[in-house]
Amino acid sequence: MSYLKNRIYSLAPKSIWPLLGVLVLCLCVGGCHNHGSATTATRADIRQGKPMSLPHKKAKTYEDIHISRNIKVAEYFEYLDSLVQRYDSLVPYPLSEHLLVRNNSWIIDTLANTDYYRMMARDSFVYDQRQMVVLPEGSVLHLPDSTKACRLLDDFAHTEIDVNIPEFKLRIFQDSVLLHTFPVRVGQNRQRYLKMGDRITDLRTKTGEGSIIRHAKHPDFYNPVNGHQFYVTKRDDGKLTQMPQIPWIETEINGIRNGQMIHPTTNPKSLGKAYSNGCIGTREADAWVIYYYAPLGTRLKIRYDLETYFEGSVISVLKDIYGLEE
Repeated sequence: MSYLKNRIYSLAPKSIWPLLGVLVLCLCVGGCHNHGSATTATRADIRQGKPMSLPHKKAKTYEDIHISRNIKVAEYFEYLDSLVQRYDSLVPYPLSEHLLVRNNSWIIDTLANTDYYRMMARDSFVYDQRQMVVLPEGSVLHLPDSTKACRLLDDFAHTEIDVNIPEFKLRIFQDSVLLHTFPVRVGQNRQRYLKMGDRITDLRTKTGEGSIIRHAKHPDFYNPVNGHQFYVTKRDDGKLTQMPQIPWIETEINGIRNGQMIHPTTNPKSLGKAYSNGCIGTREADAWVIYYYAPLGTRLKIRYDLETYFEGSVISVLKDIYGLEE
């Protein structure tokens, strides 16, 4: 399993992600439950939690964003950042990349389709996914009106990522409603010396509750065992490709930043196994979906439940991969 260069050493300001929850609360108290009517509060009012006024029957719509050139994966995040910076002052809510993309969900589908194995299934070998076009010239992005923005922010605040280690499953819930289920790989049941940490490390995925605290949009890749940086990967089909540029998601569990990431694997045959050095691995396509359902501050639960239930009844008993019940 690959590691990020800054997996252990980087520190994201903890003041960032709690602000999202406060902002969502302000928005929802001020306007989300006003029967879908328009809201015209100022940005200052929203940030201070003041009630939104409702002078119109229909929410204000904003100018569409027309893509004037092909945008490749390699420049995708910088381009979106430029759009957020340009249009943030024109809307009465704090615009973000996650908000813009969730309002234009076709982008997530397009990004997911850059998955190496999806491309191979269409008889298309891609050596460097960063050169694939994801925002074609002539496509259109829609800014959410204030009502839709409020609804999306409320969705963010009520989203939880749930991982059950022995089940090898990651689920995304919104208000306790299951939205997505993805197969994952988890940490190995052993200890090993890792050069990146310069110590013997328990490779088992840690359990507990916490949140998403950082996104690494341009990850560097290092072998955790010897600390060597690498740029290419050998796929399950034996072909070599460049490492894809897909965000890695850093977690904080039980108040501890232990470098445990949610990230894509270039070898999906390892899914459903205790294979990694502690991280939670996903398919490339699934990693894009998870990223856009996991803005900073998103709640996370990692558990070790051997029994699975349906309507209150046990439907299966899983293998105790870590030997915790012995």
